[in-house]
Amino acid sequence: MALPGHPDSSAKGNGVSGEVYPIPGGLHPAEHKAESNARPIVVAPLTERYLVPLRQHLGQPARVLVQAGDTVLKGQMIGAPDGRISAAVHAPTSGRVLAVEDRPVAHPSGLPDRCVVIESDGRDAAIEMRPIDWRDLAPGELSKRLANMGLAGQGGAVFPSHVKLALGGTPIETLILNGAECEPWITCDDRLMRERATAIMQGTEIMRHALGARRILVGIEDNKPEAALAMQAACQQLNLAAEVSVVPTRYPSGGAKQLTQLLTGLETPSGKISTDIGIQVFNVATAYALHRAVALGEPMLTRVVTVTGHVAQPCNIEARLGTAIEDLIRLAGGDLDDVTGHIIGGPMMGFDLDDTAAPLVKSVNCVIAKDRALFPAHPPAMPCTRCGQCALACPASLQPFELYWHAKAKNFDKARAYQLFDCIECGCCSHVCPSHIPLVDYYRFGKSEIAAADRAKQAAESARQRHEFQLLRQQREKAEKAERLGKKASERLEAGAVAADDPGAERKKALLQAAIERAKQAKEAVQPKNTVSLTPEQQRQIDAIEARRQATAQDSEPQT
Repeated sequence: MALPGHPDSSAKGNGVSGEVYPIPGGLHPAEHKAESNARPIVVAPLTERYLVPLRQHLGQPARVLVQAGDTVLKGQMIGAPDGRISAAVHAPTSGRVLAVEDRPVAHPSGLPDRCVVIESDGRDAAIEMRPIDWRDLAPGELSKRLANMGLAGQGGAVFPSHVKLALGGTPIETLILNGAECEPWITCDDRLMRERATAIMQGTEIMRHALGARRILVGIEDNKPEAALAMQAACQQLNLAAEVSVVPTRYPSGGAKQLTQLLTGLETPSGKISTDIGIQVFNVATAYALHRAVALGEPMLTRVVTVTGHVAQPCNIEARLGTAIEDLIRLAGGDLDDVTGHIIGGPMMGFDLDDTAAPLVKSVNCVIAKDRALFPAHPPAMPCTRCGQCALACPASLQPFELYWHAKAKNFDKARAYQLFDCIECGCCSHVCPSHIPLVDYYRFGKSEIAAADRAKQAAESARQRHEFQLLRQQREKAEKAERLGKKASERLEAGAVAADDPGAERKKALLQAAIERAKQAKEAVQPKNTVSLTPEQQRQIDAIEARRQATAQDSEPQT
């Protein structure tokens, strides 16, 4: 099925099958794929030094396991997962650890981050790598075995793969393999599918086993016919029941929600992810890395990256993680004259690189050398004219101009109400804006401010709960102390230590009894104030507080 306005999107005649459904928005910018997709993947040689960042994935950075002076082997874990959403990092070669320190990294902030600096010894000696017999492992056990392999999604989000492969509450009916590679200039997935399709589909079969999925769908844009045919041939060779669908070349068809809708017709609800509707999406490069981890026992040590733009020989390079980006540029023939900078990722969602000494990490799929002809300076932003072009281009069916106004005015409650967090930051709205407003920058600002406010609210709520429990504990301790003193005074009276007719004894006893009664009343009669004209949500919060207070009070009652 062709999308409106895109008559060349039919899958027929390409040797593939699978129905394609329409999706809203999107655009078709200049592709610039031919510059780098004609040459086979180049394998980068061993270099003298590697910088391995401990933060190469979504979630917590890895916990460092080595220190300066240690010797390491290729594949040795040098950073362990730290928490549930984290991934391991490994030494790309054998050598000596020179330092564990902050170094420049490829990140939008431009800030340095903690890296393990390894000097290669030239031997490339590796640890013993043992394949995993995945067919004899239960799906949950397979995910545990993969936890220390360092696998992370290579499509952009770099979410730890072992977490995505773990069985959750919603059963996974459909596994989608993402080979769309919709952003301009990037061709690393295209070349990987052409040259290593069998290994990719073997990794996909392992994914299906881990998830228990009944159906496999593969989505590839129609500007990659060789890749689509190679993937179809690999399915036939492995006798793997998978539907390879050619989808329209229309950015951002490679977004997880967009590809899900293209291949299944199902729309992911607002605020949800694809797994909530029984679908899991993986990038083809992630499937290839999984195959190597299981079939060879090799942790994630390399990835394929496109080096293109204003370089002498644009190409795709398979390089070890930690390789300096300037070394990758030299392998592509070096920058040509009048290069104005470099982009990490694609031109739509990528960011400017501050220092080419930064290392290759799991999330870097493309390096683009810029020049003034292909990447002219951005014109100054003008006022919004309410033309609506951004709304027509938005693949998430949002109202970008409304989000822009609310984010700019710092009216974050309104921005949230307009589903700000459904924005995938694809850049379509900024690309078509005739006023050249950097809309995505405002959305990122709004998201970060809302996230910071939510964290502050959560911290305040935790502090309030701690204060409430502290007051309850103090009241309980006062009551217990008064009860102990009263009991002790009674025992002294019964033992004759104090004369029964002593007026002072009676007074003490009365004071203690009054203290006991006051403590009980204070514990039982703490009532919230300012409870006039409460909203239903505020009343629910107060009811929850009272329930917690009563439960704590019951727990503190002395046992008889």
